[in-house]
Amino acid sequence: MTLARLKHIQYVKNVDDATSRQSFEYWLSEHLRLNGMYWGVMALVGLKSLDTLPKPQVIEYVLSCYDAKSGGFGAYPQHDGHILSTLSGLQILLIYDSLHTIDDKRAQITKFIKDLQLPDGSFQGDSYGEVDTRFVYNAVSSLSILGQLTEDVVERASQFLVRCENFDGSYGMEPGAESHAAQVFTVVGALAIMDKLHLVKHDKLATWLSERQVKEGGFNGRPEKLPDSCYSWWVLSPLTILGHQNWVDLARLGDFILGCQDEEIGGFSDRKDNQTDIYHTCFAIMGLSLADHELYDLEAIDPVYCMPYSATQKIQKWPYAGRE
Repeated sequence: MTLARLKHIQYVKNVDDATSRQSFEYWLSEHLRLNGMYWGVMALVGLKSLDTLPKPQVIEYVLSCYDAKSGGFGAYPQHDGHILSTLSGLQILLIYDSLHTIDDKRAQITKFIKDLQLPDGSFQGDSYGEVDTRFVYNAVSSLSILGQLTEDVVERASQFLVRCENFDGSYGMEPGAESHAAQVFTVVGALAIMDKLHLVKHDKLATWLSERQVKEGGFNGRPEKLPDSCYSWWVLSPLTILGHQNWVDLARLGDFILGCQDEEIGGFSDRKDNQTDIYHTCFAIMGLSLADHELYDLEAIDPVYCMPYSATQKIQKWPYAGRE
């Protein structure tokens, strides 16, 4: 199978068109709108077609989601700020080389993020108190983008992540929680940003991750589960960060991902012949890029930040961020 490139570009372009905005499903997903824009932007980045979306309108929408009351970005205009949508907003601005548009908000955004860190080093998603390793990654990545990742945040956050390690070398959403591939990315990605990868049991974790590849060629997120195209990113990114991407069969993975695409209307689903969506479209393309971006003629993606290298090279990397 070959990548239906033009179909996927059109699919992303149509996600937010006038027709889709009339659907009930569109408004049910309002709480994911800024995240969805990031997924669409990254799908286009991977396909080397970022200019498909009009940059001024994208930036205008991102800025409209800023919640002055909390200091973070909400998923939709007038929504409360949340760490998930805050990272998505910052990622989009960085990709479009538009971080300068929030120069007057940097201090408030930084305070919003740092105020979410608890004494044990974990981060809440917002003021309502849910804790998850996802939020640690989102906070660390956001502060890194802003150049405000500081030692007090790093030391406490890294120690919390260590406590989330399980007997199998993998990680859950909090201490004692079940190991899950998506949580592995958040932990390994955050530790990579903080220059703390020595805290990971590399071979043990890479073994657990490589065991996520099933007979169909795709990855599952946990043992005994079905493969899902989105785990092409969640599993392969930490393997790549750890330098063990060759522990899995990348050719079979690529075949599985391509089998999940809709060659008529574009987009990717979790598994073959299922309904496509923008989330799986993004991470299926990201997985193909990590597997072999030259073979599929895709943009090379930074496995730590899930952004193109052209964007992440602008980030002032820890341990230098925030220092003279």
